[in-house]
Amino acid sequence: MGERQKKIVCVFDLKSPRISAYDILVLIDGPQRHVYIKLPDNNLLQQVLHLTRGQAEYRHTKGEISMVRVETAGL
Repeated sequence: MGERQKKIVCVFDLKSPRISAYDILVLIDGPQRHVYIKLPDNNLLQQVLHLTRGQAEYRHTKGEISMVRVETAGL
């Protein structure tokens, strides 16, 4: 049996409105080392910026840790 992939799943309540692929976006720009994540509204964006204080850690599969800037795209 192969190694399990590390995945996340978002499970919505069955009573919630359906979402489409247009509502979700994760875009990776490998050469620039940028990952863009579309959030549903500006309030959530501000919460993420506040909670992370503009910085987060990313642990790579081999254990290395990279510091990641968290900022509004396009600014």
